[in-house]
Amino acid sequence: MCDHLIRAAKYRDHVTSTQLIQKIINILTDKHGAWGSSSPSRLREFWRLDYWEDDLRRRRRFVRNSFGSTHPEATLKAAIEHGSEEDVLVKGRQSIRTQAVGNQNSESEILLEGDDDTLTSLEEKEIDNMAGPVNFTTAVQLIAPAVVAKGTLSITSSELYFEVDDEDPSYKKLDPKILTYTEGLHGKWLFSEIRAIFSRRYLLQNTALEIFIANRTAVMFNFPDQATVKKVVHCLPRVGVGTGFGLPQTRRITLASPRQLFKASNMMQRWQRREISNFEYLMFLNTVAGRTYSDMNQYPVFPWVITNYESEELDLTLPSNFRDLSKPIGALNPKRAAFFSERHESWEDDQVPAFHYGTHYSTSSFTLAWLLRIEPFTTFFLNLQGGKFDHADRTFSAVSRAWRNCQRDTSDVKELIPEFYYLPEMFVNSNNYNLGVMDDGTVVSDVELPLWAKTPEEFVRINRLALESEFVSCQLHQWIDLIFGYKQQGPEAVRGLNVFYYLTYEGAVNLNSISDPVLREAVEAQIRSFGQTPSQLLIEPHPPRSSAMQVTPLMFTDQMQQDVIMVLKFPSNSPVTHVAANTQLGLAVPAIITVTASRLFAVNKWHNVTGLHGTMQEQPYQLPVEIDPLIANNTGMHRRQITDLLDQSIQVNSQCFVITADNRFILVCGFWDKSFRVYSTDTGKLTQVIFGHWDVITCLARSESYIGGDCYILSGSRDATLLLWYWNGKNHTVGEYPNTECAAPRAILTGHDCEISCAAVCAELGLVISGSKEGPCLIHTMNGDLLKALESPENCVHPRLIQLSTEGHCVIYYEKGQFCVFSVNGKLLTKMETEDSAKAMLLSRDGQYLITGGESGIVAVWQVWDLKQLMTYPGCDAGIRSMAMSHDQRVIVTGMASGSIVLFYIDFNRWHHEYQTRY
Repeated sequence: MCDHLIRAAKYRDHVTSTQLIQKIINILTDKHGAWGSSSPSRLREFWRLDYWEDDLRRRRRFVRNSFGSTHPEATLKAAIEHGSEEDVLVKGRQSIRTQAVGNQNSESEILLEGDDDTLTSLEEKEIDNMAGPVNFTTAVQLIAPAVVAKGTLSITSSELYFEVDDEDPSYKKLDPKILTYTEGLHGKWLFSEIRAIFSRRYLLQNTALEIFIANRTAVMFNFPDQATVKKVVHCLPRVGVGTGFGLPQTRRITLASPRQLFKASNMMQRWQRREISNFEYLMFLNTVAGRTYSDMNQYPVFPWVITNYESEELDLTLPSNFRDLSKPIGALNPKRAAFFSERHESWEDDQVPAFHYGTHYSTSSFTLAWLLRIEPFTTFFLNLQGGKFDHADRTFSAVSRAWRNCQRDTSDVKELIPEFYYLPEMFVNSNNYNLGVMDDGTVVSDVELPLWAKTPEEFVRINRLALESEFVSCQLHQWIDLIFGYKQQGPEAVRGLNVFYYLTYEGAVNLNSISDPVLREAVEAQIRSFGQTPSQLLIEPHPPRSSAMQVTPLMFTDQMQQDVIMVLKFPSNSPVTHVAANTQLGLAVPAIITVTASRLFAVNKWHNVTGLHGTMQEQPYQLPVEIDPLIANNTGMHRRQITDLLDQSIQVNSQCFVITADNRFILVCGFWDKSFRVYSTDTGKLTQVIFGHWDVITCLARSESYIGGDCYILSGSRDATLLLWYWNGKNHTVGEYPNTECAAPRAILTGHDCEISCAAVCAELGLVISGSKEGPCLIHTMNGDLLKALESPENCVHPRLIQLSTEGHCVIYYEKGQFCVFSVNGKLLTKMETEDSAKAMLLSRDGQYLITGGESGIVAVWQVWDLKQLMTYPGCDAGIRSMAMSHDQRVIVTGMASGSIVLFYIDFNRWHHEYQTRY
């Protein structure tokens, strides 16, 4: 046992060091790296989808793919003309790279077997590293998207280890290319990193677990039997299924059945009350019903909702453009429905129960066909298909054709996958695969989009708009009945034309009762290829969603709300250079915190005024913000003045300050000693000084906060680097551990060659976007990997402000009135030029709206995806220096050059397309 753990530890160290070397090489040879300009002609770069998930379980981030290629060997014979020279170059480059990540490199194998000196003798160190004795060990299978690998799982009192059995014959047969995309083959996970544990099925048997990790990835294991699953859950930390679904974090919840989980959670009620979107609810249903990215045969299922892929314009107010969600895909076309119904009624086989459809709405081959154009799915697809792309006529080549086929073809009843609602990159052949030519002479490359979508981004945006529309909201519960609910099985399924082949259902077969290995293998293969129906969550009809009218009647009253709510003038005339509005009801002190150019701050109490809606007329009118009494009375000013000296060259602006989410601390940069500092907002006292940069720090930013107030702090400096720090909400310090003299940054971000002028960090996306004084803007991961430089239009040279939304839009303001919107993967989506010189901008929480303010004193609201101006507020008599938005997204607070703050009322609903088309 010890032996196997030592080998595993050595292997892990080897892989880690290989990845580190690769990271250093990437940093140096990147075109913004030290050797960037001198490295030989830059070869083509390949990208792959990262396994990182956001809060809605969307995987949208692309990272460099050192194993990428155009797969010239995979083109069907008919399509081959001539391999490009580029591929030869790329091959050469790859042969230099150590491909130890997937252990297909014989050299690394030799290293591990015999030659101990090369890896230094790790034994003693490693045995100390194993956190205590092994409490439990068992044989398991690692379930990854294209791999099932046998191995050993070991659990100590604080860590979980998996070690693949590389002697296993089935493992030796695996394609090394696939192993390069498989994580966890020699895995080690700390208990402190485990966020959620779900019971899962594998091949329809309830013997698997999926473990969600803090780095926003998941790993899935299949165990010999249910008794082992229970033992493992009792050895692992008590995290339940996470904190998202209103469920207690207990082991009982982890072991609960999907139906029990669904019943106990608060998500159905939240969906009915419209607190969560249709997308989020469908993702939740998929997750609790056992659908997972780890097993391609149980990939999440989403519905087709639009039926019109032909017209130039798509009118989302016309019912005829929407699918009838009360029927399965196979029953939408009456002619074809009759064929399926007839098949079921005339079925005469004694061995196999009657069914409507011999094929399923979700199988691994369908999922891979949808995602064919992006790695790692291309490699998985080729592995499934014997190394060749499919015939061009069978390849997913046009959205309208795919919809037509699943209306006409009797062997096609495919539903969609979640990516159709968020991943525009899946429609683009960015790796230039040669996908062949159709019989009619059409070359297959990018997916052909309907005429109403000019770009993949527009297609995804409109598809998502349709999913969230009222037509879908009011009938989505009927689709849920078919896929996850009472019409999934039994007489209701027969009546609803919704019966699939019997081996797609849970409980159809007990694999352990099949003693003949050949027969068992055959049944497993059938389950694998026929598709698997999700676990049934309800045995009664799913209730409908409440109408929008019922939930937010205020949305539809013509609110006679004044644009300007109030103006608050501070005694000092110093410009208000920073405003923060942490106004959540749960806070001890909900407040608007302001900081002036002379570094005088104020904690102005926030009153949550329901009277904003004009419904509380009988009460005396109360203003939402009350001035800080210490400032108003001019007493105790020492508790509000930051006296420490800044570097003389620093121009104080909004980005010199960060306020923590609980309003209790203020972080300030720009000091002559190259530090940034933490002060208490209550006493004004200095509580921490943080060093790390080689020159003056010019900007600070913070990520969104987690439960407990933890967040990331980003500092950018004249030394052309950024450092990422961790703010510990419990101890109120920068750095994981209290009382340590010097905090250490989590990551160092390089690639700029002059002073950092602006930056933003988003913990949910795991990304940092930063701009330097002379440009460009760079995207890094929070681990410090430089992903790419944003290619801005020619007149956009000096970035000054950056906003990043969790929806994946990045808005950058460049000097001279230039705004650009980029996607999370660095694609320029739209740009505009304005007269005003902007000093502050905000994005609404849903990422749909941009609010800007500047020298002219005018606050403007824009639609993010096309930068169309929606409204401007009455102009103020001074320039705007800073901006914030209240937690309920109803009030914009602007800090003015004249030393006052102005509160504006905003209602984003008025631009919501449902509201506009209907009321």
